[in-house]
Amino acid sequence: MTLKQALNRTREIFVANNIADARLESELLLRHTLNISQTQLYIDINQELSPEQEKAFWHLVKRRLNGEPTVYITGHREFYGLDFYVDPNVLIPRPESELLVEKALKLAQHQPGVTIAEIGTGCGAIAISLALNLPQAKIYATDISAPALKVARANCQKHGVLNRVRLLLGDMLDSLPQPVDLIVANLPYVKESELLAQFPVSSEPRLALNGGPDGLERIRQLCRQLNGKLRPEGYLLLEIGQGQETAVTTFLSNLLPSAEIEVTPDLSGIDRVVSLHLT
Repeated sequence: MTLKQALNRTREIFVANNIADARLESELLLRHTLNISQTQLYIDINQELSPEQEKAFWHLVKRRLNGEPTVYITGHREFYGLDFYVDPNVLIPRPESELLVEKALKLAQHQPGVTIAEIGTGCGAIAISLALNLPQAKIYATDISAPALKVARANCQKHGVLNRVRLLLGDMLDSLPQPVDLIVANLPYVKESELLAQFPVSSEPRLALNGGPDGLERIRQLCRQLNGKLRPEGYLLLEIGQGQETAVTTFLSNLLPSAEIEVTPDLSGIDRVVSLHLT
């Protein structure tokens, strides 16, 4: 079987099994099997797979058909133009979360000594993206999960920011050693009752998805801890789910009546990031 035949056959199987981005997923699994780039894949597209390579490839295809995400199979995910190691201990970074990075960079770019905390860092993608783009910033990255922080540490080491991103084990803002200028958080915001419907065969950690009865339990918990952790004139950036903007902004307005609040949509037009500015 040639590489081209393997790609085409896998794409057909994935389409038949309702797996989105069937061609891309087929490519990623084949490239991972052969440890080659996309360019090399198409240079060698008519080459034959060895029996060992073919066996290894179909094993990965079977894992994907059993519901395991390609990202966990390959151990790689691109986020904000960077490659991150991921495993089932962390949530898979989503493209919409790049909006959090863009908003944070816009707020912090003119503050050379800015202090930032990312809450619920997971694999560390957001904190590391900020560290690489803000070389003078002091960055904390917290998570309640020790296995998640182990993944984040590996990514910090990979991207050369282990000495600039301080990883902290703890719940929400409890582990922060000082008030910060900017808090960034992509917390769980899926309703408990909708978890099974939205993620029926998910390998991702439920801890990183479950937002409680209305999806906002963890967000409210974080916001109630802001006093003494966010400096005067400081900013909070929260990623939210579709349809949650009114509930979140109303809660924040009642909690901090003098704060300025705005909502930014993502590229799909879904209100995605709530920004709060203490005044």
